[in-house]
Amino acid sequence: MTGKLQLSLDFPHYSYMGKEDFIVSSCNKEAFTAVNQWPQWPFFALCIYGPENCGKTHLAHIFSDNVSIKEHYPYQIPRIFASQITLDMPPLLFSKHHCLVIEDLNEKIDEEAMFHLYNMYRNEGGYILFTARHAPARMNIKLPDLRSRLNIIPSIEIKEPDDELLSALIIKLFMDRQITVSLEIVNYMLKNMQRSFAYAQKLVDKIDNISLAYKRAVSIAIVKEAITELSHNPQGELF
Repeated sequence: MTGKLQLSLDFPHYSYMGKEDFIVSSCNKEAFTAVNQWPQWPFFALCIYGPENCGKTHLAHIFSDNVSIKEHYPYQIPRIFASQITLDMPPLLFSKHHCLVIEDLNEKIDEEAMFHLYNMYRNEGGYILFTARHAPARMNIKLPDLRSRLNIIPSIEIKEPDDELLSALIIKLFMDRQITVSLEIVNYMLKNMQRSFAYAQKLVDKIDNISLAYKRAVSIAIVKEAITELSHNPQGELF
């Protein structure tokens, strides 16, 4: 591509996280339905798991909004990373919030703290929505009592996107940046990109940055350049 390259500034963009903004497809319909069935859950907790950027945090926002509306909360319920849970937190959290979102459940947690949090919310009538990259049953949890409890949480997988969802996701990612792209560009991306949520996010980011640097509208030429740059990424940052 010819033309003088300008420095692009990394302006933040807003990702719309409302229920109406969630793109429902065959790979995530079960998870979307389950989250929206609260408080008629069969268990006090639910775990939504799947690959990076697949919509788990979006579903967490939807759950939080749902609780706020139905329980007349003046604010959204807390979303806390699992690795941040410490032994002193369970009583304080439950005293203020009977519903909770715990993001990125994984093996690098304070297992005793999570065990006490789990028991408190289960025994006292609270609710927890967990998000994770993998199903709890596949995690190497060392504390037997915690492992057995996490294994019985209903867990729903979000799989990698099909063409229909990936196309809609690409359009949404551009719209979050106030960019409108043609169907020709979307179809070109679908035919030439790695087929994952994470890659779609990084590709749109790269396209936006190149477009800003050249001060040109998004084109197939810019998409080609973005794909080439990502394919030569030496750090392996895609996943």
